[in-house]
Amino acid sequence: MDRSGARHRMTLCRIALLFCFVLCFGARVFAQLRYSVPEEVKKGTVVGTVAKDLGFDVSTLEERRFRIVSGSEEPLFQVNPNNGALYVDKRIDREEICDGNAACSINLKIIAENPLEVRHAAVEILDVNDHSPSFLETELQLEIAESTVPGARFQLQAAHDPDSGVNSVRFYKLNQNEHFDLEVRDRGKEKKIPYLVLQKALDREHKAEHRLLLTAVDGGNPLKSGNLNVTVAVLDNNDNRPVFGQDVYSVILQENVQIDSVVIKVNATDRDEGTNGDVEYTFGRNLNSKARDTFSLDHVSGEIRVKGLVDFEDTEVYELDVRASDKGQPPMTVDCSVIIKIRDVNDNSPEIDDSGTPSLSSNATVNVFILDQNDNAPVILSPVSSNGSAEGVDEIPRNVNAGHSVSKVRAYDADIGYNAWLSFSLQHATDASLFGLERFSGQIKTLRSFTETDEAQHKLVIVVKDNGNVSLSATATVIINAVEPKEAFAASETKGAVQTEEENNVTFYLIITLGSVSALFLLSIIGLIVMQCSKPEYPSKYSRDPNYADTSGNGTLCHSIQYRSGDKRGAWCRCFTVIRKVDIYKR
Repeated sequence: MDRSGARHRMTLCRIALLFCFVLCFGARVFAQLRYSVPEEVKKGTVVGTVAKDLGFDVSTLEERRFRIVSGSEEPLFQVNPNNGALYVDKRIDREEICDGNAACSINLKIIAENPLEVRHAAVEILDVNDHSPSFLETELQLEIAESTVPGARFQLQAAHDPDSGVNSVRFYKLNQNEHFDLEVRDRGKEKKIPYLVLQKALDREHKAEHRLLLTAVDGGNPLKSGNLNVTVAVLDNNDNRPVFGQDVYSVILQENVQIDSVVIKVNATDRDEGTNGDVEYTFGRNLNSKARDTFSLDHVSGEIRVKGLVDFEDTEVYELDVRASDKGQPPMTVDCSVIIKIRDVNDNSPEIDDSGTPSLSSNATVNVFILDQNDNAPVILSPVSSNGSAEGVDEIPRNVNAGHSVSKVRAYDADIGYNAWLSFSLQHATDASLFGLERFSGQIKTLRSFTETDEAQHKLVIVVKDNGNVSLSATATVIINAVEPKEAFAASETKGAVQTEEENNVTFYLIITLGSVSALFLLSIIGLIVMQCSKPEYPSKYSRDPNYADTSGNGTLCHSIQYRSGDKRGAWCRCFTVIRKVDIYKR
């Protein structure tokens, strides 16, 4: 008994000593420091003085190889061996390290040698609102039937925010509209689901598509948000019947028109879409057989065409009933009337004969004179530039006097009479006091002499009008350059040389032509002489006295000779012909 009691007391003493040892040294062995640092801080940021907090002598840290032991190849934290400060050694991204967990901490093992000591510390990574809420897709398409009753709910896509706590998604909001509202349901673990609630009945014919904007907002400072574009397409119901453009269509059709000619086209529209808005046309049930045999109706386009013979003497007016119906279930219909009036054509000869035997008849000749219409505008003949436009450039010396002829605008009109009577007017001039225009000839003349202050270049815009009831016109532009007399003389010499060369060429060709004509004439004369010389003589009995009569009573004969003379004034003038008689009396 004494020995067992002694052993029991010894065991209790050992337990007490162990407990005291734990109380004395356990705090140093198992104590753990806790620090906190925000994510995304700069490299080198000091987290805490870990050596001082653990009770190490700062002067011996380098000798004892004070360091952090980490299983990671690229540790986030390091200690300064000189002062024992714990600092950030790498960029910290809380969402990458902790993957959205509410609590995020990094455990560190700190070692010092000689003697060996192992201590532990923990660094909590604080979340920073560095992410905005986002949706998996930026666009969402919803299809809702227009017959959907108000109060219906439609789940929308939830937003995701990698941040945690208050920096995660806090609430949703919807842009203001008259048909939809927003409802948010909390699913726990900071997850909120938005729902679209129909507040007012939809009408596709009024608005076929609704564009909404859903915004998710976090609780950070400042607030960050993300948007989702929601497009609601309203599905159609067959709630509209077709509508004709007119209740009654009326058209006049000539008899004997060709088969398959289009008479009229009826048109009905349906505000529904798809098959509910597709319209087809049919004749009414009460249409008589005569109308069905005469006309046909295209079921798709609504065109009414001639199918049979149209004869005014047979039927003067047709009244057709046309029905338009959509392809909805059930289909909706509407009717209209088409009145076709037949216009008589003189296709029947009179059946009245005279009573004589045989029947007699007479003819009449009708002369139709075509009156001219003013359907041709004047055409500018000159000036004309190389590109075909009515533009020209002229040069005059500055020392000319008033009345000097500068240039002339020429034009013609394909009409006749008053419709071809042309007049010229000056629409625009750089200096209206310097140049004048003759109204009927188109001649441009100077009104006064040039002065030193006058510009070197003048632009004249000339309008040529005809004399029709509705006057037609054409426009020409003349640029007049005022040059010094020497320059004008040189320019005129150049033009004269070119003109002389052209005249020489023309003269050469005229000489060749004249020589050819003369040679042919001589050959013709020689041929006639040869023929006369070789002509046989006939007896006098074959000759006849000339059959002439003296009509004047004075022994003279009258011959009527007609001459035609023409005056060609150019392409812009009307040519005319004068026929005159000349009596020549031969004594």
